[in-house]
Amino acid sequence: MQRAGSVAARLFPRHSITTTASVAVEAAPGIAPTKLDTGVCVVTGGSRGIGKAIALALGAAGCKVVVNYSASSVAAEEVAHTIESLGGQAIVFGANMGKPDEIEALFKATTEKFGAVDVLVNNAGITRDTLMMRMKPAQWQDVIDVNLTGVFYAAQAATKIMSKQCKGRVVNIASVVGLVGNAGQANYAAAKGGVIAMTKTIAREYAGRGITANSIAPGFIASDMTAAIDKKYEEMILGNIPLGRYGQPEEVAGLVRFLALDPAAAYITGQTFAIDGGMTMC
Repeated sequence: MQRAGSVAARLFPRHSITTTASVAVEAAPGIAPTKLDTGVCVVTGGSRGIGKAIALALGAAGCKVVVNYSASSVAAEEVAHTIESLGGQAIVFGANMGKPDEIEALFKATTEKFGAVDVLVNNAGITRDTLMMRMKPAQWQDVIDVNLTGVFYAAQAATKIMSKQCKGRVVNIASVVGLVGNAGQANYAAAKGGVIAMTKTIAREYAGRGITANSIAPGFIASDMTAAIDKKYEEMILGNIPLGRYGQPEEVAGLVRFLALDPAAAYITGQTFAIDGGMTMC
C-alpha cells in the first residue's frame, strides 16, 4: 500500500512560495500566476473605524489607496496623509454609497488618477436601529440603499474595470448580524445577509476573469459605539464571546489585507469569514 504522503506529493506537487507580497505564487503548468501585490485599492467608508484601519493597512503595504468618505473630508485627508507617510499613495473622494451616480464618479476619478482598480473593499455602512414593529420606511430604505444596493453598484463598477485587467479582488464587509440576525436590526441584518449572498454570486460570475470575491463578518469590534455600551450590558456581551474581549479594527484590517493582497489567498473565493472571537461558531 502506498503511503498517503507519496500520493499527495504526486497530486499536489510542491511549488515555490515566497513570503514577499510583491512576488506571485508559482502556478501549475498552463495556469497563469496570480499576482496582485500592491495595486490600486478603493476603500469605501475609509475615513474612520474599521475602514480607516483597512485603508492604513493597505497603504502600509505600499498600495495606492482611494479613501472614500460621505460627510467631512477632514478625517479622510488625515488617513491619506498617514498612508503617504507610510510610503503609499492616497487620494480622497467624497461619495454617498447610496447614490449610484456618486459611486460612478468615484470609480471614474480612481481610473483617471491611477489607471486601474485592483482591489475593492466595500466597507461603508450605516445603521438605523429600531424594533421591526416601529421601523419607518425611510429607516428601512436608507440602510438597504447604502449597505446593500451601494455594495452592488460599487462591485459592478469595480468588476467592469477588473475584467479588462483579468485580475482583481473584492472584499465585502458584512456582519455576524447577517449570519444570525439581531433584534432591532431587521434592516441591517437583511442588508448584510444580502451582501453575503451577493458575494457568492460575484465569485461565481467572475472567477473565469481572474477575480475573487469574499466577505468578512465582524462581530463586536472596539469603536466609539462599543465604548458607550453600559457596563451591565457589556458584561453580558463579553460573556457570549469565547475570547472574552472586543476585536480590534486592526484585526479586521489584517484579514482584509490577506484576502486583498496575499498570493496565498488566490484560491479563496466565495467565502465568508467571521471575525468575532468565536461568538457565532457552530
